[in-house]
Amino acid sequence: MASSRYVGLLALVAGCLLSSGVLALWPIPSSLETGMTALKVSPTFYFDVQVKGAPVDLYEAVAQAQYYLANDKLGRLVVGRGANDTTALASAKTLSKLTLSLTSWATAEPIAAEAVKPLGTRSEEYALTIPADGSAATLMANSTLGLYRGLTTFNQLFYYYGGVTYTLLAPIAIADTPAYPFRGLALDTARNYYPVSDILRTLDAMSWINTFHWHITDSQSFPLEVAQYPGLAINGAYSPQEVYTASDVQYIVQYAAARGIDVMMEIDTPGHTSIIAATYPDYIACFDETPWAHYANEPPAGQLRFALPEVVNFTTSLLTGVAKNLPSSYFSTGGDELNTNCYANDYPTQLQLNSTGMTLNGALDTFTQVTHAALIAEGKTPVVWEEMVLNWNLTLANETIVMVWISSADAAAVAARGFRIIHAPSNYFYLDCGAGGWVGGYPAGNSWCDPFKTWSEAYTFNPLANLTQAQYGLVLGGEQLLWSEQSAPQNLDPIVWPRAASSAEIFWSGKQPTGAPLNVTEALPRLHDVRYRMVQRGLKPIPLQPHWCALRPDACDLTA
Repeated sequence: MASSRYVGLLALVAGCLLSSGVLALWPIPSSLETGMTALKVSPTFYFDVQVKGAPVDLYEAVAQAQYYLANDKLGRLVVGRGANDTTALASAKTLSKLTLSLTSWATAEPIAAEAVKPLGTRSEEYALTIPADGSAATLMANSTLGLYRGLTTFNQLFYYYGGVTYTLLAPIAIADTPAYPFRGLALDTARNYYPVSDILRTLDAMSWINTFHWHITDSQSFPLEVAQYPGLAINGAYSPQEVYTASDVQYIVQYAAARGIDVMMEIDTPGHTSIIAATYPDYIACFDETPWAHYANEPPAGQLRFALPEVVNFTTSLLTGVAKNLPSSYFSTGGDELNTNCYANDYPTQLQLNSTGMTLNGALDTFTQVTHAALIAEGKTPVVWEEMVLNWNLTLANETIVMVWISSADAAAVAARGFRIIHAPSNYFYLDCGAGGWVGGYPAGNSWCDPFKTWSEAYTFNPLANLTQAQYGLVLGGEQLLWSEQSAPQNLDPIVWPRAASSAEIFWSGKQPTGAPLNVTEALPRLHDVRYRMVQRGLKPIPLQPHWCALRPDACDLTA
């Protein structure tokens, strides 16, 4: 985003307004000013779209905002839930409309088109003003995607009591822009399958999270229908009903994009591929070998025979065949947890290495270069896990993006090699940690990444820790992740929400509007609001504290 465009939006909301107290907004905007006047929403309130050539998905976003405004009906999180607001509301002015417009230099493209532009070229900034006198509120942005972000903020500003939807903080002036371009949520749909409806519900809840990192296949199942290789899903899915068809994928991708979300798919290679042996047994080494722990991080064992030319060709065709049908500029080829024991006694691999004089590292380098070059030729930027940079001597394209997951401390080593970073550290952002061990026959086992990662622990993450100022620009953002060994549709909502909102604020806001660092004490009342609003919208997020505490900000702090 050009800074001059943001400055232009900021100037539109300049004024002498009172600074805010506790608010519901999440993530906290870049610039926020509020007053102390009550303002009611008219029963005939409407959104006035003053956008020439407005796309269909903008009108759909407006309809969604109208629905939330009418149906959230969230009582303020105070004792009495708003009963004490009636006196102020008796004389309050009434807000009748919100006018949406684009800046004069902007072109109205679909939200879905804006959402999948390359990182750094998306325009998500917006300016929102709500006068106290009942005159029209205004929302202005440089793109329809910015308007979508502003609508999301608008819907968080209002509460409900006694048949009235209102705010107590008019006038309100917000100018907002993200600190980082990438804000993600990763979901593993291979260990356990999630129906399309669960994925759509999660996308609806993601709000400011702008990337759905879809880890769609793994050693346990291959639920993705691939036109060139139909046997992969036929033989690799848990059942014919637990498959993501081509039409399912396209619907999910389009649904996400209309909500400002890019879908970055991952087909992890060359590890995490055991299930491919169900269709192509000659392509997989150490398939289902035991003891599995010698060959793999979790069962079943089995990895691609990446040294074989036919496997390189197959993988290249598989990855490009899937990626070319996705609008995202990004595609993850994984590369984590590759176990060399799998190849030590694998006859086809050793025969190929001995006959060519190539090392295992050299074969992996060739495999990676060929598959990545094919993706780049399709216009995709490869995304890999950190081992591809830190554990192997590979030649990766300069544009490759690296996801740092083993430890937050590894970001510095990746940055030292000049690669752009997505923070996904297990010691802060893994949502599955702390549920105990799931491996059978080991009752004393714990999850490898204990303890449970609370929202507040995740919220303390510093994206720039241990980096030099010259390396700050390598940080694209970050994501929280759910690996599904112990998760399924039945516990999806409570294990993800509202914890996954933590990183959304870290990477959207970066700091408080005052310039002060993000602070868990200040954030907790706002995150309570997020959680209670999610309940109103039909989700099942886990409570952060007893209800008594939620109604009394700071009363349950350790030092209270």
